[in-house]
Order: sequence, then structure tokens, then C-alpha cells
Amino acid sequence: MANYYNIDDILTEEEFVPVVFHKAANGVIIDPSSETNSVEQGAKVELPLWLAQELCFRQAISISVPACFNQKTRLEIQADAACVDLKSRSPYFYEFGCKIAPLVGDKTVEILLLSAFKIRYKEILTKAYTAAYTATSKFLTLLTKEETNLYEAAQTSMAAFKKWRMGGPRLQRASVFGRKRKPIE
Repeated sequence: MANYYNIDDILTEEEFVPVVFHKAANGVIIDPSSETNSVEQGAKVELPLWLAQELCFRQAISISVPACFNQKTRLEIQADAACVDLKSRSPYFYEFGCKIAPLVGDKTVEILLLSAFKIRYKEILTKAYTAAYTATSKFLTLLTKEETNLYEAAQTSMAAFKKWRMGGPRLQRASVFGRKRKPIE
């Protein structure tokens, strides 16, 4: 876990990933409705990322590419990344992808993340600077957590710029200049 106290990091690592066990494991309850407390070799199950990482480092499992990075998602992103609902696939799409990419050994996940972010970044900033509130409410439902934070930062930046541009004096006199010196006797 990169940041122990970051709730977004905790929620990212709670995402489930498909894994295949290389070794049988006894005393493990993956499914509470299961009658046995073991997992057979070659069993395909879904585990939270934090557990899958540890088991992968111990070479007990291999991690498959999660469904949110499947071929359908890749084709949709190639067609028009700005219109894809990444939030429904994973609220932490980019962070999750960055954590899963080295574990699955698939370089196309990294390429997918980069191309999706490049295209969506421009669209997010454009909407943040120009769009009206009613038009952006639908757009915000498509954004991941990281993208929502980016959108809000862009809007705050634009509001501060407009305030600076429209309002008040450009330069303010320092309070030090208003004081008089004591006469020397």
C-alpha cells in the first residue's frame, strides 16, 4: 500500500482481480458458502488487489487482466475516450491500472491508461473552463475519482483567475510603508 492513510488508495486496493492459484492452499476461506477451507491448484477466483499482490510476490498465484481493462474497453477508448464511462468500470481506473500493470505483465494496460488519460485530460479541462453547470452534470457522472479531482481543480483555478482579472487593485501597498519612523533625538 503506497499511502496507509489515504482512503482513495485503500479503496483502490479493494478492487477485485481475477487470479489463478499455482499451489493448493489449506485453511483459506475465499467463499463463505464453500464447504471446504481449501483452494485447489489451478482454481480461478477473484481476490482484492492488496491480497493478490502479496500472493503474487510469493509466486502462489498469477493475476489476469481485470475486466475493466478488457478488449471491449480498449476498443471504446480507441473510438472516443471522452465518452467512455470509466467510473462504472472502476472508480479508480487510473490508480488501479497503475498498480495492476506490473503484476499482469501486459504492456498494453500501460498504453491504454496513457492514451485514455491524454484524450480525456483535454476534454476535462475544456469542459471545466467553458461548460455551463447543466451540461457538466452528465459529464461528471462519467469521470473517475482522479478525473473529478482534476475537474474541480481546474474550475477552482478558473474562478481564481476570473476573480483576479476582474477585481480590485492589482498591486497593494505594503503595510510597512504606512508607518512613520520615530524621530532621532
